[in-house]
Amino acid sequence: MGTNRLKIVMLMFQPSIVARGIEKNLVSMGNKVESLVGNFAEIEEKMEKTDIFIFNLPTKIADDTIELNELVRICNFMQEKGKSMIFVGEKELWNDLGQVYTGVSKFVWAYRPVDMGELEKAIETALLNKPRPANGNRILIVDDDPDYAKMVRGWIKDYYKVDIVTAGMQAISFLLKVPREQGVNLILLDYEMPVVDGPQVLQMLRQEPATADIPVVFLTGVQTREGVSRVMELKPDGYILKSTTREDLLAYLDTKLKKI
Repeated sequence: MGTNRLKIVMLMFQPSIVARGIEKNLVSMGNKVESLVGNFAEIEEKMEKTDIFIFNLPTKIADDTIELNELVRICNFMQEKGKSMIFVGEKELWNDLGQVYTGVSKFVWAYRPVDMGELEKAIETALLNKPRPANGNRILIVDDDPDYAKMVRGWIKDYYKVDIVTAGMQAISFLLKVPREQGVNLILLDYEMPVVDGPQVLQMLRQEPATADIPVVFLTGVQTREGVSRVMELKPDGYILKSTTREDLLAYLDTKLKKI
């Protein structure tokens, strides 16, 4: 952790010798550490001044409905606030917990028995990849391939409100029914679709006063210079290659929506 000492909050459902040992080692490295045991009501007030949370998980949490529900609530809160958190637990627990709550995969893990060198690396990773706070922007994905659309929604749903339609005319109908105060902020539109393709949908959107000003970004598999030029001649608000990565897509959307 170098010379940058951290403010760390340890979370646990019950007092733990393992957690106490971790806390002692972190303090010896110069970090400021405090613990919340059982009652997590103070998490919100500690958010602003805490660099990272470390959650020491009970081995049987996947079988305890009350503890599991509290864990889900805390995970959602960390995502909402854009805070880094590390789970401490056995490798088997990662598998068991993942079967009942997929959200565990969004956070960094340090496996028991805890190696402090590995924990330091986990902390650095978590701080570098902290979740972005969710916001109120709403994105409509229009793609005739439901598997691809669901994949993209999975990538971005923790940061935006996301809707999916699988046909061009469904998009028009959906957008005309959405109340203005709940309106879509950006449309990810498949360029190539059967019956009514992306260019036709874009033209119809521009002709409707209610949808004319919604930014439209084409999703396209076309990667040649000539193909991209043909796409951009239609004057969309941008384009994204379908081969793009999750990280690049999130960065693109973040930049694009800040300009709206």
